[in-house]
Parts: sequence; structure tokens; C-alpha cells
Amino acid sequence: MGSAPARAWRGDEEQLTSTVVMDIPIPPEGTAERWAYDYVTSEELGHKLAPPPVPAGWEEAAPVRRIERPGRPSSLQIVKRAHKSPGPDAIRDPARRAQLVHTFLHHELQAAELMAWALLAFPEAPRAFKVGLLRIAGDEIRHMAMYAQYMEGLGHAFGEFPVRDWFWERVPRSKSPAHFAAVMGMGLEGGNLDHTARFAGRFRAIGDEEGARIQEIVCAEEVPHVRFGLRWFQRFTEGLDFEAWRAHLPEPLSPMVMRGSPLNREDRIRAGFPEDFLQELDKWAPESRGS
Repeated sequence: MGSAPARAWRGDEEQLTSTVVMDIPIPPEGTAERWAYDYVTSEELGHKLAPPPVPAGWEEAAPVRRIERPGRPSSLQIVKRAHKSPGPDAIRDPARRAQLVHTFLHHELQAAELMAWALLAFPEAPRAFKVGLLRIAGDEIRHMAMYAQYMEGLGHAFGEFPVRDWFWERVPRSKSPAHFAAVMGMGLEGGNLDHTARFAGRFRAIGDEEGARIQEIVCAEEVPHVRFGLRWFQRFTEGLDFEAWRAHLPEPLSPMVMRGSPLNREDRIRAGFPEDFLQELDKWAPESRGS
């Protein structure tokens, strides 16, 4: 992860419009761009769960590549609407608990893919930003492995339950690195600080210490991910204002889906959120249901 450098690159400048990936060349072998391309487009579950190491090379003068959708194994059932998360008592049933963690794993998969997507979509971004994206993708892939192992202990495997590509339906609307940092790092990963803390408590309440421990590990490792997003957003926009952040969220996203209840203030502050920002986030409400 690491902090962003002080170079004055305007990451909130709008990039080129979406390009169909078939119309541009595949990145050359031995480059980080090729790794990212292969990871996003692969239809092999094994590749998603355990990709090869990222090469040390980088493509010279890489073009914009905005991949519209990820590769999906035929065994993975994609649905338009996902089931509601089970409540605190429902997860006493191991099958419902496995289904919940299956959703968590799919969220991590989408996050890893979208880090790779951003590397390809914003080739003019600073190298340090792109290196950070790859590091975060590696963490998300490791989280996937933890969830997969946990599910195996419950007698289930990834692919047994339907999933929704909710992140993919929204995040690629990001027009610039600043928009991406706003929605992924500060938004969705910031919200996951709230969700993992809440679910750690729920797992522990039913006596599932392993499930609680995994949530705590993921939460702790999300802190530097969120810090990465915060620092780069601040570099790109020259500020860390709540309204500026909200304006960078791709429509129809709003702060409501970027927070859990309650806010995990302790870890959000550790990640770098200012207290006044958190106050605005906590009290924000749409002017209408259409907001």
C-alpha cells in the first residue's frame, strides 16, 4: 500500500471513454498489465483464487483498456438480485453461515478484479498508484483463500451459491483515478471496516471463533487499503472534503451504501478519516429515495 508521492498529477482529470477490450491489443507478456488483463478476463476459477505472481515489467506507453465485464467460470451462477444477508440468529445454521461467507468471498473477488481493472483503465496514473493497486489485489486474493478454507470446513465450496456482480455493475463508471479512489478505497472498502467489525461480533456471539477471527483479520488489513484510497484521493483532488468525495461517487451510488451501522469509527480514524468527515457520513441522508 504505502503513501502517495507528492508529485502534482491531476488524477481527477477525466480519462478516455470506455473502450471495448477486443478493439485494443492484449498487453505484452511479462508485464503487470498482462497480469491484470489475464486476471480480470480469466474464466478459470483456479486462476481467480491463485493467480501467478505479478511480473516485474511494465508496458511502455500502455493504452487505455476499460474492460466492461470480468470473465466468469461457467460453474458460477450470476444473478440480477442477491438474497438478503441472514440475520444474527440465522447464521447459527452452518449452511446459512457458508452462504454469507460465500458472498464475502465474491466481494473480495470483485475487489481484486477491479484493482486490476483500474490499472488497465488509467495507464497514465502514477506508477506508485498502480503498484499500490496490485498490492491490494494480492491482499484481496489472500482473503478469498481464507474464506474458501473456512467454507470448506463447513462442507461447502465457492460456486455453490448464486452471486451478484454488484461492484462490477457500478465501479467501472469511475471516470478517473480520483473517482476510483473515492468509490473503492474510501467508499466500499471504508464500508467494509464497518461490516467486518459488525460480523466479527455476530460470529463470536454464536461461538464461531474462527469466523470472528477471519473477520478481524480482514478488517485490520482493510485499514491500509482505505488509507491508500484516502491519501490518493487527497493528492488527486488537493483536499479531503466530504462533499467533494460525494461528488466523485459514480451515479447512482450515494454515501448510504458506503457505510455500515454502526460506523467503525476507531478503524476509520486509524485509516485517516477526519472526525468531521465521519460526522457528515454518519448523518447523511438522501433528499429523496431517488437520490
